[in-house]
Amino acid sequence: MIEKMKLLNKYPILFALLIPVLLLNSCAEKESILITSDDYHNSVDKITLIMVHDIFSPPVASRIYAYPNIAAYEIIVQKDSAYRSLTGQLEGLTAIPKADDQTTNFGLAALIAHMDVSKSLIFSEEKVESYRDSLYQIWSAKNKTEFETAKAYGLKVSDHIKNWYDGDLYKQTRTMPKFTIDTDDPSRWQPTPPAYMDGIEPHWNKIRSFVLDSAAQFKPLPPPPYSLEKDSDFYKELLEVYEISQKITEEGDSSEEVVIARFWDCNPYVSVTRGHLMFATKKITPGAHWIGIVKIACKKSNADFNKTVFAYTKTSIGIFDAFISCWDEKYRSNLIRPETLIHQNIDENWKPILQTPPFPEYSSGHSVVSGSAATILTHIFGDDFSFTDDTELAYGLPVRFFTSFNKAAQEAAISRMYGGIHYRFAIEIGLRQGIEVGELVVEKLAMNK
Repeated sequence: MIEKMKLLNKYPILFALLIPVLLLNSCAEKESILITSDDYHNSVDKITLIMVHDIFSPPVASRIYAYPNIAAYEIIVQKDSAYRSLTGQLEGLTAIPKADDQTTNFGLAALIAHMDVSKSLIFSEEKVESYRDSLYQIWSAKNKTEFETAKAYGLKVSDHIKNWYDGDLYKQTRTMPKFTIDTDDPSRWQPTPPAYMDGIEPHWNKIRSFVLDSAAQFKPLPPPPYSLEKDSDFYKELLEVYEISQKITEEGDSSEEVVIARFWDCNPYVSVTRGHLMFATKKITPGAHWIGIVKIACKKSNADFNKTVFAYTKTSIGIFDAFISCWDEKYRSNLIRPETLIHQNIDENWKPILQTPPFPEYSSGHSVVSGSAATILTHIFGDDFSFTDDTELAYGLPVRFFTSFNKAAQEAAISRMYGGIHYRFAIEIGLRQGIEVGELVVEKLAMNK
């Protein structure tokens, strides 16, 4: 101490110059890392872009959204009494580890957990790592101690969620047999042009659900009996698809029906054939479109970080279970697509406006998922929540305006008929099926206190 006093007396001017620098460094070290809703939106958006690049099927994409959101949500509920843990409410989910230090930046830990769980579920891990590392560098420079504490805790929770999702039978379904085509029954699904791909995810009903008591909990009524008799209900539905398609095709690409069909296409892998060359154009999935709507609703309502995580989590849970419910019916009824029957019985040169996706027709996946997501979002933000949907701008499609989430879901559903890929009964019953899934999520999950 005496030596230090001597130095101060000897170099008073130098000491005076150092004081502001020392104070600035001290403040910088103590400055807390602020995590905002936009940080979370950006993380979700980044994962969406990577999923588009990696080309995940719609059911698999729903899984990639759900688990990271749950990881983040379980962290933020520890310090926010407005929300309840999902422990014991979601099938198989046990309590996450508690933070050793209650001064932990839980928002930062939640975002770190979201990125880490996401990275484990996609193919292009290096893309997540590059994005993550750029953020790590910023956070560490701002407050290294706070960052390291939050990182350690976020990764611990991430490991817990990974252990949980490892038991949902996803890995086992990767090695299960491909779907077998029934060529003896004319009512059964057949692969469709141009790629004639195998039916995707025929075993998705075996995936562990979150809230459904079984994949068949909301098993819909069976489709109308298959018949090509001109006065049968089934044939009338088939003819309706063809006639609507003919009418709107004549009106041109600017017709409202064509615009609607393309806006809600959400086919992650559209095969394009040019001569001997076949390639794919990549887009978001139906679930990704609704995740985009979550972002729009959160930003319009100025939702804080915790409500943003809550909205993403509850909606992604509903989307996940909706796909399980829908895919259970698809491979049960195994119904042939309109495109196949129109080619065989009405017009061999007909083409739907949208490319028919590679799985059975009934019920309509977009209808089920939209019904579920819209029901949950209505519960969170209200029935009269209007919004401008710019989710598809990145794919060259214009914005659309909706007066409510339910109106958007209804348009998403009917878009499948305009696109020529679904019968009306698959759309209407599918929408009802999705609403039932969404209502179950709303009623069964106690997430708000």
